[in-house]
Amino acid sequence: MKRGTDFLGAEVAIMGGAMSWVSERNLVSAISNAGGFGVIACGAMSPELLDTEIAETKKRTDKPFGVNLITMHPQLSELIDVCGKHKVGHVVLAGGLPPPGALERIKATGAKVICFAPALALAKKLIRSGVDALVIEGMEAGGHIGPVSTSVLAQEILPEVAADLPVFVAGGIARGEAIAGYLEMGAAGVQLGTRFVCATECIAHPNFKKAFIRASARDAVTSVQIDPRLPVIPVRALKNKETEAFAAKQREVANRLDTGEIEMAEAQLQIEHYWAGALRRAVIDGDVETGSIMAGQSVGMVKDERPTANIIATLMEEAAAALERRAAA
Repeated sequence: MKRGTDFLGAEVAIMGGAMSWVSERNLVSAISNAGGFGVIACGAMSPELLDTEIAETKKRTDKPFGVNLITMHPQLSELIDVCGKHKVGHVVLAGGLPPPGALERIKATGAKVICFAPALALAKKLIRSGVDALVIEGMEAGGHIGPVSTSVLAQEILPEVAADLPVFVAGGIARGEAIAGYLEMGAAGVQLGTRFVCATECIAHPNFKKAFIRASARDAVTSVQIDPRLPVIPVRALKNKETEAFAAKQREVANRLDTGEIEMAEAQLQIEHYWAGALRRAVIDGDVETGSIMAGQSVGMVKDERPTANIIATLMEEAAAALERRAAA
């Protein structure tokens, strides 16, 4: 893990996945204080809200943490400026290829840039464009996902690019044995989201946490795309009434696209805002029926609520024991 810890400036190379409404000042600082690397989920936040969130996180930890920005955010430039103002050391870009100039603007602030690579060709393109590290996230993850599993992505990408820059593996990881396996394959570290939702310090509503503790892996299903002209990035969440409501929302937006009422970019933004609202209902208000309970398939291994430090310590003990067993064999 040394390469990952050196890059992040953390004690252990475990990044917190950026989950809207969940990865805020309390959980982010708890992960960093426990030796990991917390990441603020900017999501649909305005520059003013992000400014406050970073300042509040800094009050709670003096350890390094990062900020996750969505590439399609209409105020991406202003958000980069906010990160620069606070001297944020690492910016994670998610949601597609960075727009022209974004990487250069982030690097000009002195921050390191981490990007998601859902395929080998894209990983190589991002490396050529100058990113400092990659996250490869498989479809087992919660929230917005790609079509390929973590184990396949790791086999495809790690042997090709792990020598060039640090690569963090994400999606479906909940135990240290899996972490050990990916480290042996060349990963510099890992990223976990679902595992941290039931951390004591996480502000998610008790109903949201209960849904995680009760769920099995097969309850975390992907959303269905209704209209091929409206490309919707699939979202993995626990099955509930919201799963059906999203299909109806897609039909409504597609109809408005048909009538020329809205353009494609606006249609996609509406879908994004819909998710943000549905997720807030579940995470903050505790409405687990009509809210979106975004969760990865590793949710079946989340059995209880416990302190963040305990979660990280357990993962590291499991990983160390697994590597020791292999060394002794």
